[in-house]
Amino acid sequence: MKRVAITGAGTINPLGYDVPGTLEAMREGRCGIGPLNVRDVERLSVRIGGQVKDYDEHAHFNRQQIALFDRFTQFALLAAEQAINQSGLEFSGALAAQSGVILGTSGGGLSTQDDNYRTVYEDGKNRVHPFVVPKLMNNSATSHLSMKWNLKGPSFTVATACASSNHAMGQAFHMIRSGMTKVMVTGGSEAMLCFGGVKAWEGLRVMSKDACRPFSATRNGMVQGEGAGVFVFEEMGRARKRGAEILAEVVGFAMTSDAADIVMPSRQGAARAITGAVGDARMDPSDIGYINAHGTGTAANDKTECAAVSDVFGAHADNLLISSTKSMHGHLIGGTSAVELLACIMAVRDGIIAPTIGYEEHDPECALDVVPNEARDAKIGTALSNAFAFGGLNAVLALRAV
Repeated sequence: MKRVAITGAGTINPLGYDVPGTLEAMREGRCGIGPLNVRDVERLSVRIGGQVKDYDEHAHFNRQQIALFDRFTQFALLAAEQAINQSGLEFSGALAAQSGVILGTSGGGLSTQDDNYRTVYEDGKNRVHPFVVPKLMNNSATSHLSMKWNLKGPSFTVATACASSNHAMGQAFHMIRSGMTKVMVTGGSEAMLCFGGVKAWEGLRVMSKDACRPFSATRNGMVQGEGAGVFVFEEMGRARKRGAEILAEVVGFAMTSDAADIVMPSRQGAARAITGAVGDARMDPSDIGYINAHGTGTAANDKTECAAVSDVFGAHADNLLISSTKSMHGHLIGGTSAVELLACIMAVRDGIIAPTIGYEEHDPECALDVVPNEARDAKIGTALSNAFAFGGLNAVLALRAV
């Protein structure tokens, strides 16, 4: 089997417009969650979110591009440009044919849907823009990335709710490891912070109206965010031969299904995914130093995840450093685990553990070291990134320092 390196990373999210800005915010424990700036916000009961602040699409794209690019596609394109530029790769000839794109998203072009429902139902118009369908389809970002950078290999979009990005990156990892491809551009993007998107989530009654406080006894729900994280995964031997900077190595991946409940998480399903990722990486549970938790800030998720971690790691669970960066950037739904992978890279590469901010009070059912409120220096060689989605779909990635 081939080894898989990460040779490029890019992002735009509530903490920053690029990777250095995002990692600085994580180190400082800065919160990117604030008052929502969306149309008809006064009709919402939840009025906070992790928005990309002061974002102006006209500063990045021309009028013709904006007509084709939903907000989630724009985010993906901007993050991908950073990642590909960092990798130093140019896709032509045989490499173009052996390189592809796999992205995760849950809502896809939800902002476009929301705008056009208003056009038809509220404004009473009988026509919409001819590009509405290609703009809102979930594979739009993947397709535009493949066209812009001449990526002619396997390309598709994964939609598994909150685990979409991890599932996407896991498939990219498998393709390179198996020898099917040489390079994959992968990650995820989401832009669901529009009136219709927030109103739908309100109906689930899992949203906080003030803050995201994962693992704290005072938590009262999750907070939505938006943005993208995109990476270049590359066959390790190839990356080393060309002298590429290697950010980390992807060493394991596992996915499971709870087959139990559409919204309630399963301790057993999560534990099987964690165990599978550790085993796929050919490591012992005691080798793991850090876990970027799914950590949504809901009681059901936080308690289930902590129980699953305890089941898998036993006594070693007390030695693990665990944090939820959703406390800072919010829950980017299908794009969230792509942004969270940045915290894992920072942990194994720089020895800095991003904190769980907003932590106020110990919860005996979450009695693990959740790195409360302040980042921590620690020599970490390996890390896991957990993603546990509605529908009981679980995906866990394992990284190792190089």
